[in-house]
Amino acid sequence: MIRHIVIFTLKNPADAPKVKALLDSCKGLVPGMHEFDVGIKTEGLEANADVVLISTFQDGAALAAYQPHPHHQGVVAQIREMAASRHVLDYFC
Repeated sequence: MIRHIVIFTLKNPADAPKVKALLDSCKGLVPGMHEFDVGIKTEGLEANADVVLISTFQDGAALAAYQPHPHHQGVVAQIREMAASRHVLDYFC
């Protein structure tokens, strides 16, 4: 299994619900995607970012199928316009 984590800081933190909706539209996009959870900064809880995606893929082939998927690439293009920074960590779990 491969865990794929992406953390975003947005130019406008008020865009977090929109980014969450965009990311949520990628859930179940490819076979081998087991988990897909998107969270946004919650008032009163510690956070130094606005949006996080935590997903788990069966293997490298499933992650490799997700990355170039046309729907995912469309979402990436839209989020890129709203993001000030993006951090990624992929690891075997």
